[in-house]
Amino acid sequence: MQNPLKDISFDTISGAGAHAAIMHYRVTTDSDQAIADGTMFLIDSGGQYVNGTTDITRTVAIGTVPDEQRRFFTLVLKGMIAISTARFPKGSRGVDLDPLARIALWKAGADFAHGTGHGVGSYLSVHEGPQRISRAAMQELLPGMILSNEPGYYRPGAFGIRIENLVHIFEATNIEGGDLPMLGFTTLTFCPIDRRLIVTALLTDEERHWVNAYHAETRAKLMPLIEGDAVREWLVAATEPLLR
Repeated sequence: MQNPLKDISFDTISGAGAHAAIMHYRVTTDSDQAIADGTMFLIDSGGQYVNGTTDITRTVAIGTVPDEQRRFFTLVLKGMIAISTARFPKGSRGVDLDPLARIALWKAGADFAHGTGHGVGSYLSVHEGPQRISRAAMQELLPGMILSNEPGYYRPGAFGIRIENLVHIFEATNIEGGDLPMLGFTTLTFCPIDRRLIVTALLTDEERHWVNAYHAETRAKLMPLIEGDAVREWLVAATEPLLR
């Protein structure tokens, strides 16, 4: 079924290097500059479609990025995976889940100064409550809600990182031996996560398996939609499994 783009869902945030460290950077003719080799480029964009609203952020490497920046990218990724794979009791609120996205950064003495996720409407507002994941999110999370999952890290004057997918709350199957009804998240966004920025040694086996499964599903979903051998070859390379 065709689902043509009707409009963007918000003004695109696009910045590299120090500009990416500004969480809601807006380029101007005075601040505009070429993207330099050895930096990370962050783009946060979305669209309005008849059957839904999108919001996605990817941070990608431009050339060879310093190891310290790759380390922080991986810590942010660990937080995004923690939310993606969370199972939580019915009655949980966004405030209860927010630390899952931050714990890897906290262990490294770092944090990010925005919420982990916001509600997303269906062909409505891209920031739509009452559901969210943040330190102030007191709304109970309910099946059917859609939220963003977008931890980040921003070093002023240096670099910025954000990785964002949309997720949908569902009623999870009972956990063997458990005694509470649980909820979980299904990922709705499928776009490669830059493997060049992942320090595989910092991932647990479970986290690495999640990335590999996510990339396998991304390849399977996107390949039939792609035209051109060069783009297909890129997608295959971008979704290769992470190995130890």
